[in-house]
Amino acid sequence: MREIAFIKQNKEKWLDFEQAIFGKAKKNPDEMASLYIHLVNDLSYAQTYYPKSKTVVYLNYLAAQIYQKIYKTKRTETNRFVYFFSTEVPLLVYQYRRYVLYAFLLFFLTTAIGVVSAKYDPDFVRLILGDNYVNKTLGNIKDGNPVAIYKDGSNWGMTIGITLNNLYVGLRCFLYGIFAGLGTFYILIQNCIMLGAFQYFFYEQGVFWESVRGIWIHGSMEIFAIVIEAAAGFILGASILFPKTYSRMTSFKIGFKNSLKIFLGTMPFTIGAGILEGFVTRYSLEMPNWLNVFIILSTLSLISFYFLIFPFIVNKKIQSPNDNLIQEKKF
Repeated sequence: MREIAFIKQNKEKWLDFEQAIFGKAKKNPDEMASLYIHLVNDLSYAQTYYPKSKTVVYLNYLAAQIYQKIYKTKRTETNRFVYFFSTEVPLLVYQYRRYVLYAFLLFFLTTAIGVVSAKYDPDFVRLILGDNYVNKTLGNIKDGNPVAIYKDGSNWGMTIGITLNNLYVGLRCFLYGIFAGLGTFYILIQNCIMLGAFQYFFYEQGVFWESVRGIWIHGSMEIFAIVIEAAAGFILGASILFPKTYSRMTSFKIGFKNSLKIFLGTMPFTIGAGILEGFVTRYSLEMPNWLNVFIILSTLSLISFYFLIFPFIVNKKIQSPNDNLIQEKKF
């Protein structure tokens, strides 16, 4: 059968599946399981005869959504929190992985712009960071403690203040995606250029390693989380610009819900970064080098695993029932 005929033959059925998946048509768990089996059959056929077609991508997406919906009906409220972070967020990150890639590419590019600008414009750092911050940091460097600014205030006071500020920045980075992604782009580029100029400033003063030992204890998770929040903002913007087969409003609702979940997935890391900044960073230069490096690599590995590796593991686990059903269908 030609692909166009296959699509025409099943189009109405797939639209019914969409209605069931996104809540416009109520189905009980048994009906959802039946839909899932029918959809896997169609997916199996498409994978066999149209392996590189967008139809396969579309059906695979619907199958994953139905599987999640069935799985949700089997959970109790006590494990809702665990399911959200162990399955729901990783699956969404996998689904929108190209937006994560775009956000990281933009992060590296704009951070490099900040470094180059600081290198060739002597006044750029003051323009970005402000005279007061630069003068205070220069004084700290002269006193032998380049990151002494992190000792300002009490442990709890700094932790709460920094965490709330970082959550606010992340929320803006996500929500500003509603402006076709341009708001998110602005927030990300602003923070990344500041980061690049900030790090070059310490390099220029000859205290780069000391700054790394302090800043990146909390910065590994804090900066990584902002990049993921930017990806969430781009997802929100794309849902408005590129509705695909949905109406623009339906696409926006789906995009908002999914990107919000990804943003919420970053919050534990942002809070963790705030705690480290308030309680640990202030002692960074008093620690042995190995401890600094251990904390930095541990936090970076943790958040990298969760957002870059774990989504592929969860997706593979979710897809295995599809593969089994496909094999059964073949035999």
